[in-house]
Amino acid sequence: MSGSIADLTEALASDAEAVCRHYLSNGHREGSYWMVGDARNTPGRSLFVRLKGPISGKGAIGKWTDAATGEHGDLLDIIRETCGFVDFADIAQEARRFLSLPLPERSGDTASRSDPAPTGSPKAARRLFAMSQGITGTLAEAYLRNRGLAALSKTASLRFHPRCYYRPDRHSETEAWPALIASVTDLDGTITGAHRTWLDPIGFSETNLGKAPIDTPRRAMGNLLGHAVRFGTARDVMAAGEGIETMLSLRMTLPNLPMAAALSAGHLAAIRFPPSLRRLYIARDNDPAGDGASARLMQRARDAGIEAITLSPQLGDFNDDLRLLGADALRDALRVQIAPEDVARFMDAAALNAHETAPG
Repeated sequence: MSGSIADLTEALASDAEAVCRHYLSNGHREGSYWMVGDARNTPGRSLFVRLKGPISGKGAIGKWTDAATGEHGDLLDIIRETCGFVDFADIAQEARRFLSLPLPERSGDTASRSDPAPTGSPKAARRLFAMSQGITGTLAEAYLRNRGLAALSKTASLRFHPRCYYRPDRHSETEAWPALIASVTDLDGTITGAHRTWLDPIGFSETNLGKAPIDTPRRAMGNLLGHAVRFGTARDVMAAGEGIETMLSLRMTLPNLPMAAALSAGHLAAIRFPPSLRRLYIARDNDPAGDGASARLMQRARDAGIEAITLSPQLGDFNDDLRLLGADALRDALRVQIAPEDVARFMDAAALNAHETAPG
Protein backbone atom coordinates (compact mmCIF):
# COMPACT_ATOMS: atom_id res chain seq x y z
CA MET A 1 0.00 0.00 0.00
CA SER A 2 1.41 3.38 -0.98
CA GLY A 3 1.77 6.20 1.51
CA SER A 4 -0.95 8.24 -0.18
CA ILE A 5 -3.48 5.43 0.23
CA ALA A 6 -2.48 4.91 3.85
CA ASP A 7 -2.71 8.63 4.55
CA LEU A 8 -6.19 8.88 3.06
CA THR A 9 -7.34 5.76 4.93
CA GLU A 10 -6.11 7.12 8.27
CA ALA A 11 -7.56 10.59 7.60
CA LEU A 12 -10.97 9.11 6.86
CA ALA A 13 -10.78 6.80 9.89
CA SER A 14 -10.03 9.73 12.19
CA ASP A 15 -13.52 11.03 11.39
CA ALA A 16 -15.20 7.70 10.71
CA GLU A 17 -18.66 8.64 11.97
CA ALA A 18 -18.80 11.70 9.71
CA VAL A 19 -17.79 9.53 6.75
CA CYS A 20 -20.56 7.06 7.60
CA ARG A 21 -23.18 9.77 8.03
CA HIS A 22 -22.30 11.13 4.59
CA TYR A 23 -21.81 7.98 2.49
CA LEU A 24 -23.91 5.49 4.51
CA SER A 25 -26.79 7.85 5.26
CA ASN A 26 -29.34 5.01 5.38
CA GLY A 27 -27.65 3.61 8.49
CA HIS A 28 -27.37 4.68 12.10
CA ARG A 29 -25.02 4.48 15.05
CA GLU A 30 -25.32 1.70 17.62
CA GLY A 31 -22.72 1.96 20.36
CA SER A 32 -19.28 1.71 18.82
CA TYR A 33 -20.55 0.77 15.36
CA TRP A 34 -22.34 2.27 12.37
CA MET A 35 -24.97 -0.18 11.11
CA VAL A 36 -26.34 -0.28 7.54
CA GLY A 37 -27.53 -2.87 5.02
CA ASP A 38 -24.46 -3.09 2.80
CA ALA A 39 -21.53 -1.12 1.37
CA ARG A 40 -23.85 0.44 -1.25
CA ASN A 41 -25.89 2.23 1.46
CA THR A 42 -28.88 -0.09 1.38
CA PRO A 43 -31.04 0.20 4.51
CA GLY A 44 -30.56 -2.64 6.97
CA ARG A 45 -28.28 -3.98 9.68
CA SER A 46 -25.95 -6.46 7.98
CA LEU A 47 -22.86 -4.27 7.63
CA PHE A 48 -21.12 -2.71 10.63
CA VAL A 49 -18.34 -0.10 10.62
CA ARG A 50 -16.06 0.28 13.65
CA LEU A 51 -16.25 3.81 15.08
CA LYS A 52 -13.71 3.15 17.84
CA GLY A 53 -10.38 1.34 17.90
CA PRO A 54 -6.74 1.76 16.94
CA ILE A 55 -5.85 3.72 13.83
CA SER A 56 -4.49 0.61 12.12
CA GLY A 57 -4.17 -3.14 12.57
CA LYS A 58 -6.70 -5.58 13.98
CA GLY A 59 -9.97 -3.96 15.03
CA ALA A 60 -8.96 -0.62 13.47
CA ILE A 61 -11.42 2.25 13.38
CA GLY A 62 -13.11 2.58 10.00
CA LYS A 63 -12.89 -1.12 9.17
CA TRP A 64 -16.17 -2.76 8.21
CA THR A 65 -17.62 -6.25 7.74
CA ASP A 66 -20.83 -7.36 6.03
CA ALA A 67 -22.14 -10.29 8.07
CA ALA A 68 -24.40 -11.46 5.24
CA THR A 69 -21.72 -11.80 2.57
CA GLY A 70 -18.42 -11.91 4.43
CA GLU A 71 -17.21 -8.84 2.54
CA HIS A 72 -14.96 -6.48 4.45
CA GLY A 73 -12.86 -3.39 3.83
CA ASP A 74 -12.10 0.17 4.86
CA LEU A 75 -13.68 3.58 4.28
CA LEU A 76 -12.06 4.00 0.88
CA ASP A 77 -13.97 0.87 -0.16
CA ILE A 78 -17.18 2.50 1.10
CA ILE A 79 -16.52 5.52 -1.10
CA ARG A 80 -15.83 3.24 -4.05
CA GLU A 81 -19.04 1.27 -3.62
CA THR A 82 -21.42 4.13 -2.82
CA CYS A 83 -20.08 6.32 -5.63
CA GLY A 84 -19.69 3.50 -8.14
CA PHE A 85 -16.04 4.23 -8.90
CA VAL A 86 -13.60 1.79 -10.51
CA ASP A 87 -10.31 3.72 -10.77
CA PHE A 88 -8.44 4.56 -7.59
CA ALA A 89 -7.77 8.08 -8.90
CA ASP A 90 -11.51 8.79 -8.74
CA ILE A 91 -11.81 7.28 -5.26
CA ALA A 92 -8.87 9.33 -3.99
CA GLN A 93 -10.23 12.53 -5.49
CA GLU A 94 -13.60 12.02 -3.80
CA ALA A 95 -11.91 11.25 -0.47
CA ARG A 96 -9.80 14.39 -0.74
CA ARG A 97 -12.89 16.43 -1.58
CA PHE A 98 -14.68 15.08 1.49
CA LEU A 99 -11.68 15.77 3.71
CA SER A 100 -11.23 19.24 2.18
CA LEU A 101 -7.69 18.38 1.15
CA PRO A 102 -6.00 20.03 -1.85
CA LEU A 103 -6.80 18.20 -5.05
CA PRO A 104 -3.85 17.24 -7.27
CA GLU A 105 -3.72 18.94 -10.62
CA ARG A 106 -5.33 16.90 -13.36
CA SER A 107 -4.87 17.11 -17.08
CA GLY A 108 -7.79 17.98 -19.31
CA ASP A 109 -10.51 20.56 -19.08
CA THR A 110 -13.02 21.09 -16.30
CA ALA A 111 -15.67 19.05 -18.10
CA SER A 112 -13.93 15.86 -16.99
CA ARG A 113 -14.71 16.73 -13.36
CA SER A 114 -18.46 16.79 -14.03
CA ASP A 115 -18.85 13.61 -16.02
CA PRO A 116 -22.60 12.83 -15.97
CA ALA A 117 -21.80 9.11 -15.76
CA PRO A 118 -18.86 8.45 -13.41
CA THR A 119 -16.72 5.46 -14.30
CA GLY A 120 -18.22 2.28 -12.89
CA SER A 121 -21.53 3.84 -11.85
CA PRO A 122 -24.97 2.36 -12.60
CA LYS A 123 -25.48 5.22 -15.04
CA ALA A 124 -22.27 4.27 -16.85
CA ALA A 125 -23.43 0.64 -16.90
CA ARG A 126 -26.77 1.62 -18.44
CA ARG A 127 -24.97 3.73 -21.03
CA LEU A 128 -22.63 0.87 -21.97
CA PHE A 129 -25.55 -1.54 -22.34
CA ALA A 130 -27.48 0.95 -24.48
CA MET A 131 -24.43 1.42 -26.74
CA SER A 132 -24.16 -2.33 -27.33
CA GLN A 133 -25.98 -4.42 -29.93
CA GLY A 134 -27.86 -7.70 -29.97
CA ILE A 135 -25.71 -10.82 -29.98
CA THR A 136 -27.18 -12.45 -33.10
CA GLY A 137 -24.48 -12.98 -35.69
CA THR A 138 -21.74 -11.50 -33.51
CA LEU A 139 -18.56 -12.80 -31.90
CA ALA A 140 -20.51 -12.93 -28.62
CA GLU A 141 -22.96 -15.44 -30.08
CA ALA A 142 -20.07 -17.49 -31.49
CA TYR A 143 -18.37 -17.43 -28.08
CA LEU A 144 -21.48 -18.76 -26.35
CA ARG A 145 -22.12 -21.45 -28.95
CA ASN A 146 -18.52 -22.60 -28.68
CA ARG A 147 -19.15 -23.03 -24.94
CA GLY A 148 -21.97 -25.41 -25.89
CA LEU A 149 -24.68 -22.81 -25.28
CA ALA A 150 -27.08 -23.12 -28.19
CA ALA A 151 -30.31 -22.16 -26.34
CA LEU A 152 -30.03 -18.38 -26.71
CA SER A 153 -33.68 -17.38 -26.90
CA LYS A 154 -34.94 -15.00 -24.23
CA THR A 155 -31.47 -13.64 -23.59
CA ALA A 156 -32.21 -9.93 -23.96
CA SER A 157 -29.93 -9.31 -20.99
CA LEU A 158 -26.95 -10.14 -23.23
CA ARG A 159 -25.47 -7.81 -25.84
CA PHE A 160 -22.25 -7.33 -27.81
CA HIS A 161 -19.86 -4.40 -28.01
CA PRO A 162 -17.22 -4.58 -30.77
CA ARG A 163 -14.77 -2.17 -29.06
CA CYS A 164 -15.27 -2.19 -25.31
CA TYR A 165 -12.58 -0.31 -23.39
CA TYR A 166 -10.23 -2.28 -21.17
CA ARG A 167 -7.55 -0.79 -18.93
CA PRO A 168 -5.26 -3.23 -17.08
CA ASP A 169 -4.61 -0.65 -14.35
CA ARG A 170 -4.63 3.09 -13.92
CA HIS A 171 -1.03 3.40 -15.15
CA SER A 172 -1.65 1.54 -18.42
CA GLU A 173 -2.95 2.63 -21.77
CA THR A 174 -6.59 1.96 -22.56
CA GLU A 175 -7.19 -0.91 -24.97
CA ALA A 176 -10.29 -1.91 -26.92
CA TRP A 177 -11.50 -5.50 -27.24
CA PRO A 178 -14.80 -7.04 -28.37
CA ALA A 179 -16.94 -7.97 -25.38
CA LEU A 180 -20.05 -9.80 -24.29
CA ILE A 181 -22.05 -7.27 -22.24
CA ALA A 182 -24.63 -8.44 -19.67
CA SER A 183 -27.07 -6.21 -17.85
CA VAL A 184 -27.34 -6.60 -14.07
CA THR A 185 -30.84 -5.80 -12.86
CA ASP A 186 -32.83 -5.59 -9.65
CA LEU A 187 -36.10 -7.43 -9.07
CA ASP A 188 -38.01 -4.66 -10.86
CA GLY A 189 -35.86 -4.96 -13.99
CA THR A 190 -33.94 -1.73 -13.44
CA ILE A 191 -30.35 -1.93 -14.68
CA THR A 192 -28.01 -1.42 -11.73
CA GLY A 193 -24.78 -2.64 -13.32
CA ALA A 194 -23.13 -4.42 -16.22
CA HIS A 195 -20.76 -7.33 -16.65
CA ARG A 196 -18.13 -7.45 -19.38
CA THR A 197 -16.49 -10.57 -20.79
CA TRP A 198 -13.77 -9.48 -23.19
CA LEU A 199 -13.44 -11.87 -26.12
CA ASP A 200 -10.60 -13.09 -28.29
CA PRO A 201 -11.20 -11.76 -31.83
CA ILE A 202 -9.18 -14.69 -33.19
CA GLY A 203 -11.80 -17.06 -31.84
CA PHE A 204 -12.29 -19.99 -29.49
CA SER A 205 -9.61 -22.33 -28.17
CA GLU A 206 -9.55 -24.86 -25.35
CA THR A 207 -6.86 -22.77 -23.69
CA ASN A 208 -8.80 -19.54 -23.26
CA LEU A 209 -12.35 -20.81 -24.02
CA GLY A 210 -12.84 -17.75 -26.22
CA LYS A 211 -11.89 -15.08 -23.69
CA ALA A 212 -9.43 -12.34 -24.60
CA PRO A 213 -5.75 -12.92 -23.68
CA ILE A 214 -5.69 -10.25 -20.97
CA ASP A 215 -5.15 -10.38 -17.20
CA THR A 216 -8.79 -9.91 -16.16
CA PRO A 217 -11.12 -10.80 -19.06
CA ARG A 218 -14.17 -10.49 -16.79
CA ARG A 219 -15.14 -7.36 -14.90
CA ALA A 220 -18.36 -5.98 -13.45
CA MET A 221 -19.41 -2.39 -12.82
CA GLY A 222 -22.24 -0.65 -10.99
CA ASN A 223 -24.28 -1.80 -8.01
CA LEU A 224 -24.13 -5.59 -7.98
CA LEU A 225 -24.89 -6.90 -4.49
CA GLY A 226 -28.29 -8.55 -4.35
CA HIS A 227 -28.82 -8.14 -8.09
CA ALA A 228 -28.12 -10.43 -11.04
CA VAL A 229 -28.02 -11.08 -14.77
CA ARG A 230 -31.48 -12.53 -15.34
CA PHE A 231 -32.95 -14.99 -17.82
CA GLY A 232 -36.72 -15.01 -17.44
CA THR A 233 -38.92 -13.48 -14.76
CA ALA A 234 -38.92 -15.37 -11.47
CA ARG A 235 -42.15 -15.93 -9.62
CA ASP A 236 -42.58 -19.03 -7.43
CA VAL A 237 -39.54 -21.02 -8.62
CA MET A 238 -36.10 -19.93 -9.86
CA ALA A 239 -32.47 -21.00 -10.06
CA ALA A 240 -29.49 -18.88 -9.03
CA GLY A 241 -25.77 -19.42 -9.52
CA GLU A 242 -22.52 -17.55 -10.06
CA GLY A 243 -21.53 -17.39 -13.72
CA ILE A 244 -23.45 -16.44 -16.85
CA GLU A 245 -22.17 -19.53 -18.67
CA THR A 246 -23.15 -21.71 -15.71
CA MET A 247 -26.76 -20.56 -15.79
CA LEU A 248 -26.99 -20.70 -19.59
CA SER A 249 -25.77 -24.30 -19.34
CA LEU A 250 -28.68 -25.13 -17.04
CA ARG A 251 -31.04 -23.53 -19.57
CA MET A 252 -29.95 -26.13 -22.11
CA THR A 253 -31.85 -28.67 -19.99
CA LEU A 254 -34.26 -26.42 -18.08
CA PRO A 255 -35.21 -23.79 -20.68
CA ASN A 256 -38.43 -22.78 -18.92
CA LEU A 257 -36.91 -22.21 -15.49
CA PRO A 258 -36.19 -18.53 -14.65
CA MET A 259 -32.53 -18.08 -13.77
CA ALA A 260 -30.20 -15.50 -12.28
CA ALA A 261 -26.40 -15.23 -12.49
CA ALA A 262 -25.05 -13.34 -9.49
CA LEU A 263 -21.49 -13.17 -11.01
CA SER A 264 -19.52 -14.21 -7.90
CA ALA A 265 -19.75 -16.43 -4.85
CA GLY A 266 -20.12 -13.49 -2.49
CA HIS A 267 -22.88 -11.92 -4.54
CA LEU A 268 -24.66 -15.27 -4.93
CA ALA A 269 -24.88 -15.58 -1.15
CA ALA A 270 -26.57 -12.16 -1.00
CA ILE A 271 -28.97 -12.40 -3.95
CA ARG A 272 -32.41 -10.95 -3.23
CA PHE A 273 -35.53 -13.09 -3.38
CA PRO A 274 -38.70 -12.22 -5.31
CA PRO A 275 -41.53 -11.82 -2.78
CA SER A 276 -43.51 -14.66 -4.37
CA LEU A 277 -40.60 -17.15 -4.40
CA ARG A 278 -41.37 -20.55 -2.90
CA ARG A 279 -38.56 -22.78 -4.22
CA LEU A 280 -34.96 -21.84 -5.02
CA TYR A 281 -32.47 -24.01 -6.90
CA ILE A 282 -28.89 -23.11 -6.03
CA ALA A 283 -26.46 -23.99 -8.81
CA ARG A 284 -23.20 -24.35 -6.92
CA ASP A 285 -19.71 -24.29 -8.37
CA ASN A 286 -17.59 -27.22 -7.25
CA ASP A 287 -15.02 -25.33 -5.16
CA PRO A 288 -14.71 -24.02 -1.58
CA ALA A 289 -16.10 -20.59 -2.48
CA GLY A 290 -19.07 -22.22 -4.18
CA ASP A 291 -19.69 -24.45 -1.16
CA GLY A 292 -19.66 -21.47 1.19
CA ALA A 293 -21.91 -19.34 -1.00
CA SER A 294 -24.50 -22.09 -1.48
CA ALA A 295 -24.55 -22.83 2.26
CA ARG A 296 -25.14 -19.18 3.16
CA LEU A 297 -27.79 -18.76 0.48
CA MET A 298 -29.55 -21.94 1.55
CA GLN A 299 -29.73 -20.70 5.14
CA ARG A 300 -31.07 -17.30 4.03
CA ALA A 301 -33.71 -19.00 1.89
CA ARG A 302 -34.81 -21.31 4.71
CA ASP A 303 -34.99 -18.37 7.11
CA ALA A 304 -37.32 -16.70 4.60
CA GLY A 305 -39.54 -19.78 4.36
CA ILE A 306 -38.28 -20.72 0.89
CA GLU A 307 -37.47 -24.32 -0.03
CA ALA A 308 -33.83 -24.46 -1.15
CA ILE A 309 -32.38 -27.26 -3.27
CA THR A 310 -28.72 -27.42 -4.24
CA LEU A 311 -27.80 -28.50 -7.77
CA SER A 312 -24.28 -29.95 -7.97
CA PRO A 313 -22.13 -30.40 -11.09
CA GLN A 314 -20.05 -33.48 -11.70
CA LEU A 315 -17.00 -31.43 -12.74
CA GLY A 316 -15.99 -27.87 -11.87
CA ASP A 317 -19.24 -26.20 -12.92
CA PHE A 318 -22.24 -26.88 -15.12
CA ASN A 319 -20.58 -25.50 -18.25
CA ASP A 320 -17.75 -27.98 -17.76
CA ASP A 321 -20.38 -30.72 -17.50
CA LEU A 322 -22.12 -29.55 -20.67
CA ARG A 323 -18.95 -29.20 -22.75
CA LEU A 324 -17.06 -32.24 -21.54
CA LEU A 325 -19.80 -34.72 -20.62
CA GLY A 326 -22.52 -33.66 -23.05
CA ALA A 327 -26.10 -32.43 -22.91
CA ASP A 328 -27.59 -35.89 -22.28
CA ALA A 329 -25.37 -36.49 -19.25
CA LEU A 330 -26.22 -33.06 -17.90
CA ARG A 331 -29.94 -33.70 -18.36
CA ASP A 332 -29.72 -37.07 -16.61
CA ALA A 333 -27.83 -35.56 -13.67
CA LEU A 334 -30.22 -32.66 -13.22
CA ARG A 335 -33.39 -34.69 -13.63
CA VAL A 336 -32.75 -36.56 -10.39
CA GLN A 337 -31.75 -33.41 -8.50
CA ILE A 338 -34.81 -31.26 -9.14
CA ALA A 339 -38.23 -31.74 -7.58
CA PRO A 340 -40.35 -34.31 -9.49
CA GLU A 341 -43.08 -31.78 -10.23
CA ASP A 342 -40.55 -29.47 -11.84
CA VAL A 343 -39.35 -32.05 -14.37
CA ALA A 344 -42.48 -31.74 -16.46
CA ARG A 345 -42.86 -28.05 -15.75
CA PHE A 346 -39.39 -26.79 -16.61
CA MET A 347 -37.49 -29.39 -18.64
CA ASP A 348 -37.66 -29.30 -22.41
CA ALA A 349 -40.41 -31.87 -22.95
CA ALA A 350 -39.51 -32.61 -26.60
CA ALA A 351 -35.85 -33.22 -25.80
CA LEU A 352 -36.74 -35.26 -22.74
CA ASN A 353 -39.14 -37.51 -24.67
CA ALA A 354 -36.64 -37.99 -27.47
CA HIS A 355 -33.96 -38.97 -24.96
CA GLU A 356 -36.26 -41.43 -23.16
CA THR A 357 -37.40 -43.15 -26.37
CA ALA A 358 -33.93 -43.37 -27.93
CA PRO A 359 -32.71 -46.96 -28.49
CA GLY A 360 -30.12 -48.36 -26.15
